[in-house]
Amino acid sequence: MLDVNLFRAEKDRVRESLRRRYASVDLVDKITRLDEEWCQRQFDLDALNNELNNINNRLIMLRLDATEVINSANDVTRQNEENEKEVQAAKRSELDATEVINSAIDVKRRKEEKEKEVEAAKSLLYSTLETIGNLVHDSVPVSDDEAKNAVIRTVGVRRMEKGLKSHVDLVTLLDIVNLEKGSDVAGSRGYYLKGDGVLLNRALINFGLASLTSRGYTLMQTPFFMRNAIMGKCAQLTQFDEELYKVTGMEDEKYLIATAEQPLCAYQFGERIDPTDLPIRYAGFSTCFRKEVGSHGRDTLGIFRVHQFEKIEQFCITSPNDNDSWDMHEEMLKNSEDFYKELGLPYQVVAVVSGALNDAAAKKYDLEAWFPASETYRELVSCSNCTDYQSRKLGTVFGQKKDNEQEEQFVHMLNSTLTATERTICCILENYQREDGVEIPKVLVPFMGGKTFIPFKKVPIKETKSASKKKSK
Repeated sequence: MLDVNLFRAEKDRVRESLRRRYASVDLVDKITRLDEEWCQRQFDLDALNNELNNINNRLIMLRLDATEVINSANDVTRQNEENEKEVQAAKRSELDATEVINSAIDVKRRKEEKEKEVEAAKSLLYSTLETIGNLVHDSVPVSDDEAKNAVIRTVGVRRMEKGLKSHVDLVTLLDIVNLEKGSDVAGSRGYYLKGDGVLLNRALINFGLASLTSRGYTLMQTPFFMRNAIMGKCAQLTQFDEELYKVTGMEDEKYLIATAEQPLCAYQFGERIDPTDLPIRYAGFSTCFRKEVGSHGRDTLGIFRVHQFEKIEQFCITSPNDNDSWDMHEEMLKNSEDFYKELGLPYQVVAVVSGALNDAAAKKYDLEAWFPASETYRELVSCSNCTDYQSRKLGTVFGQKKDNEQEEQFVHMLNSTLTATERTICCILENYQREDGVEIPKVLVPFMGGKTFIPFKKVPIKETKSASKKKSK
């Protein structure tokens, strides 16, 4: 989430970012009003705390005075008349103490009520603050139409011949996926990977992990589900309805992860990271689960957009200072580009328009690979710099606060897909198809046990029809 101080000192900057996101700028005024209400209640609470401290100090003095009077009254060397005066003074002190104690009880009651008001005002402020997206970077193209994503570069030679088979047909011809039985068992978009499909999937995973290991990444196999309270710090509100599967029947509420980014984001929850430990580079491997609500009709055939898939995710943490996170953003994109260059897949890199950014991202690149059967580019990689948007909510602090700093700094967090393997398989099949099967990209051959080619195990429908015609003649 954003720093509330931005709404106190840089309102125009926040308004401009909201305009770029095509969100209501009225949210700035709403946050300002909620912030003022919270601050006023906090001011009132501080006043009550001071009043209570003064009362406690007065009680201490009254007790000291009463003790002194009683000791004096017990002094046998004093005259009876003087003793009587001391006794009366002690009674007056006792009455004063009773009055002060009653006053303390009243202040404590009002303090408890005010504490509840402060907590409620703070909760409302921060829950509203969480609905506002990160500050959009100045280099992001401003539009709410994804068709206007800015093409940064195009790499590789595209296959343009007509009549190429789609990945939907190819998985059936190769007999590497069973969609029908997967749907029977798991429901819509369920599938079984079979035979060489399993080998190809594992080859991509092992090649991807080896690639990131060679670049200094720490390998991480993450949990597949997260506690509700922790997921709430890593996922935006819309994801709970549109993306995340809820796990029931456990001691506390949990959600299946939609990406390894989520558990990696939470890995250093509440920690203070020493600057000398940065940057941190994690290569997260996990199975991911997504409901994909609202995606009906969009690439839902085959295994391109499914509810369960394997994924390797880059997750990096940097200093919030200088240009560190922006340099890392480019480095992570290069890692993904190199991966697809080595696979020999044509692609283009686009800068995603401001209106299509998710809340956490200040800037996002997509890598879209070429699918020759449909003659289009499809997204295989998303690479985002989330700056300190996630770390502030997680309380992941950068170093120790210096004496001249009013506020603590939070680390910057970035994420990028390396490969969602089922999608990458679809792209490989279309680009490496031949008349009688599919070639294996050279870099994957060592991970496929030396296998270089997967032949068709089923006859294409067109060939079957032509063979039937010949027989009938």
